[in-house]
Amino acid sequence: MNILFAASEAVPYAASGGLGDVVGSLPKAIAEKGHSCAVVIPLYKSISAEMREDMDFVASITVDVSWRKQYCGIFKAKRNGIVYYFIDNEYYFDREGMYGFYDDCERFVFFGRAVLEMLKYIGFMPDIISCNDWQTALIPVYYNLYYRYQQGYDKLKTAFTIHNIEYQGRYGREVLGEVMGIPPYNAGLLEYDGYINMLKGAIETADRIITVSPQYAKELLDPWYAHGLDRILITKRDKMTGILNGIDVNMYNPETDSAISCNYSKGDTSGKAICKKTLLNELGLSDGDEPVIGIVTRFVGHKGIDLIRCVFEQIVAKGMKFAVLGSGERIYEEFFIEMSRRYPDKVSVTTEFNPVLARKIYAGADMFLMPSMSEPCGLAQLIAMRYGTIPIVRETGGLKDTVRDNGGIDGNGFTFQTYNADDMFDAVRRAKLDYDNGEKWNELVKRAMLCDFSWKSSAEDYIDMFEKMLNS
Repeated sequence: MNILFAASEAVPYAASGGLGDVVGSLPKAIAEKGHSCAVVIPLYKSISAEMREDMDFVASITVDVSWRKQYCGIFKAKRNGIVYYFIDNEYYFDREGMYGFYDDCERFVFFGRAVLEMLKYIGFMPDIISCNDWQTALIPVYYNLYYRYQQGYDKLKTAFTIHNIEYQGRYGREVLGEVMGIPPYNAGLLEYDGYINMLKGAIETADRIITVSPQYAKELLDPWYAHGLDRILITKRDKMTGILNGIDVNMYNPETDSAISCNYSKGDTSGKAICKKTLLNELGLSDGDEPVIGIVTRFVGHKGIDLIRCVFEQIVAKGMKFAVLGSGERIYEEFFIEMSRRYPDKVSVTTEFNPVLARKIYAGADMFLMPSMSEPCGLAQLIAMRYGTIPIVRETGGLKDTVRDNGGIDGNGFTFQTYNADDMFDAVRRAKLDYDNGEKWNELVKRAMLCDFSWKSSAEDYIDMFEKMLNS
């Protein structure tokens, strides 16, 4: 199979979150199974000059954006056996940052149309275009409206992955003709609740809808999780599939990670204690054997920060320390900063993006707290277990699919069900009890490190699904 992954970001060129990690890892895992994979992303200003040196110019074309004719440069580079294509337009992408601009709708309308146009010039015609999140949602829409019956395009299939349904690409109706160039008689593909909704368009027109965990696929049929799209998703549930994300186990490997102070393995975890001691010293926390809870997250409501706020001081009073890394809403940043001032020897807070410190927390903490209100898949809990740091999570989305409570015989973490601070505190309390039983805790750490969250099994699931699409 030939598979083209279209996304707004991909490691190592551009990333702001889990989407970039997935698009940077999944194609490589599928290619290792004998299939041809390529990736296409915008050529952002943030892509370094060093990386640009490895790019080759492919073609210069013109792309229609409604009544506009826009320049589009196509570049390519090869890395780790995968060909990456880059869509160039300085007006749209030569900016500081990737998202959050007043004309994001027009920028990614251009990108979606450019992806389909470039297929005529790159010498790689995919069997499947795998689209990701709202920034690529118009690819299946445009394909169905304008490309399906063009020579060379007739056998192409489209899959669309919802990484986070909260972000939908909602705009006023005026963008339909003025920006997207879609006639009024096709408006029904994108209209939803009085808006133009790009995500809805992809749900309507893609051959397959994928979510990033099986549990999230179920939750998106529930109004509590679907952010208004449950009504359309229920009608399309027959073409929905939930496939769990994986992580790059070579990138996140305590045996080889150069960012941590001492390497260790599931066969010999003694180095983890050294990583903990180093972390405490670096963060200015008091030395000692008390458990350290790591938090690496964005400070936004759906990450469960409200629950943490409610019982934070109770947890500290139980004899636990915190290593917190993240940034986001000011109210949450100020809360954590105040806690670090109140408990300077027990609470460390760093409000910045610091990937090196994140690795040190994954390796040096004892527990990892993720009490999310919703979590499509979650990568942090998978990385934490890779480093032998025990997750404490709410049973939602991918957290429920990957973390089993240690109340059973094969647990790899601690879970709670309801979105309630007392229930979260009880899970933390149970984790502390097991931590105090050294032998039991060591067994738990080894069980967590033995879990296989590589892309290997997930890639097989994607391949099976893609083959079924082509044979249908």
